[in-house]
Amino acid sequence: MFSGMSVTKSTKSSSGLINRLKGAIQSADSIVIGAGAGLSTSAGFVYTGERFDRYFHDFAEKYHFKDMYSGGFHPYDTLEEHWAYWSRYIYINRYIDAPKPVYHKLYGLMKDKDYFVLTTNVDHCFQKGGFDKNRLFYTQGDYGLFQCSRPCHQDTYDNEIIIRKMVEAQGYVIDTDGTLLLPKGVSPERRVPSDLVPYCPKCGEPMSMNLRADHTFVEDEGWHMASERYAEFLRRYQNKKVVFLEAAVGFNTPAIIKYSFWRMAREWKDSVYVCLNYGEAYVPDEIKNKSICINGDIGEILSQLTGL
Repeated sequence: MFSGMSVTKSTKSSSGLINRLKGAIQSADSIVIGAGAGLSTSAGFVYTGERFDRYFHDFAEKYHFKDMYSGGFHPYDTLEEHWAYWSRYIYINRYIDAPKPVYHKLYGLMKDKDYFVLTTNVDHCFQKGGFDKNRLFYTQGDYGLFQCSRPCHQDTYDNEIIIRKMVEAQGYVIDTDGTLLLPKGVSPERRVPSDLVPYCPKCGEPMSMNLRADHTFVEDEGWHMASERYAEFLRRYQNKKVVFLEAAVGFNTPAIIKYSFWRMAREWKDSVYVCLNYGEAYVPDEIKNKSICINGDIGEILSQLTGL
């Protein structure tokens, strides 16, 4: 489909690219944002280092994994321990705000434009950053939702109340600003009470996270409605001036955002493709003349765009 790649190496002399991007956004009839995990990483939602150690040192000491992803895939012996891990994981990555205002800066650029967001992120940062939930399509699920693990039906369930109960049952205190605190001298419980383990209300099987990992992923009514809104948005603007803004998307699931944006940028006459990425700012040769690629941390790039 695409024969080769062009690469932009650095943002050190990118004032011209920044100005081109500003102009493209200002003159566009609509903006289609495709967002990947790097956007949340730039916002401070990192899964290793100090943040991992702060919340999961007890699990790390027992099982010797060194990042949150590894702990999420560990086969715990009991559901009580499984949900002790996952409740902390969900709470800090879904129910507290990201440390840096990267999403707010992006929203500041988009709020006066007709936009739509397609994202593989599952942390709810777009809505907390000000984006309209009716202009978002979370293709891979949501940390804030449970589903039946079988699944016996196609509904999902909000989990905030029970997740809060789980983390508090382990000894944590939720501060007034939502921060998760461990009182001095308290060692966290590495399990939750059995009566907090979630089970499907219809078949009685254990609940699981609504995250796309295999064929059991539930695409509920909200998922399908968002998919239809995205498709309708594309139909409405197909023959107008569109910017496909790819924000920190890697190659884990390129077919969802990257490849589809490349295809539409090639086929749509008045479109511009934008790739903002740290180390992976690539563009196929076929569309390089209608593309803007900037290699760098997306938070820093957005600061240059917004002047904040």
